[in-house]
Amino acid sequence: MANEPVSVVFKIYCLSVMTLVAATYTVALRYTRTISSADLYFSTTAVCITEVIKLILSLGMLAKETGSPSRLKNSIVEHVFQSPKELLKLSVPSVVYAVQNNMAFLALSNLDAAVYQVTYQLKIPCTALCTVLMLNRSLSRLQWFSVFMLCGGVTLVQWKPAEATKVQIEQNPFLGFMAIAVAVLCSGFAGVYFEKVLKSSDTSLWVRNIQMYLSGIVVTLIGVYLTDGEKVLEKGFFFGYTPWVCFVVFLASVGGLYTSVVVKYTDNIMKGFSAAAAIVLSTVASVVLFGLQITVTFASGAMLVCVSIYLYGLPKQDTSKLPRQDADKESRQKLITV
Repeated sequence: MANEPVSVVFKIYCLSVMTLVAATYTVALRYTRTISSADLYFSTTAVCITEVIKLILSLGMLAKETGSPSRLKNSIVEHVFQSPKELLKLSVPSVVYAVQNNMAFLALSNLDAAVYQVTYQLKIPCTALCTVLMLNRSLSRLQWFSVFMLCGGVTLVQWKPAEATKVQIEQNPFLGFMAIAVAVLCSGFAGVYFEKVLKSSDTSLWVRNIQMYLSGIVVTLIGVYLTDGEKVLEKGFFFGYTPWVCFVVFLASVGGLYTSVVVKYTDNIMKGFSAAAAIVLSTVASVVLFGLQITVTFASGAMLVCVSIYLYGLPKQDTSKLPRQDADKESRQKLITV
């Protein structure tokens, strides 16, 4: 499927969708966390509902993939009910992703959407490090350089965070940054772990998703009970839910699955452009909606992050012919010496 030729128009469509999903989700989530705290919904319930919707959508995609109800039933019985070890294996990223998603809500409760969008790009060096350690891959010098450049850009953004003048709720920028730090660590580890599980067998992606989301629902329900149990029993599971909150849940569930499917038709350069464009859109939206005041350090840091993302996504130089060239040069030198 990855080798299927696709038109430039379709690639642009994929790029646009990924950009809009990333930017809109961040801004919409930030908006829902800046309303009156008296009517604020429970973020743990939103994370739980997201897992339920992802499970339902994955079941639908598996049904389409298998082609018949009997094959769907056999696949579920074989890979879910008769594979407790696989469920346990997929419970690891389930727990990590649950922590990551809850940290995203905490971060956007204390940081502006644009600041969050830039800082969250720390997931790139974190994922790179996990890839090197867990999958035994190597990074080029340019990629390592871009990783350090990205960290420098994020440092500039956080040095003196831009402030939103239209947001009246109490915020703790340090708590928000620590939440992002935990989120990017979780994102890097869980993403690489899930990739390793996928490549360790020929099991369908949708089967793996179902295994992971089943564990995720259990984990997030435990999170609801431990964190907001008494309040949920008192006010209700869906307390504080508005159309905007439902929209955030929709983007978190449908958007994530859609992006994972679409990404097969794009390359790293396009994903880099998408991330950079999402930063720009989030910044513009934050200025308009939240009164974000752009500082020199924020603008400089955001620019460095965008450039580093682009550099990181550039294809590695093919050095397979370099040894032969070196050998030829050495042999010529020997002939000259003789």
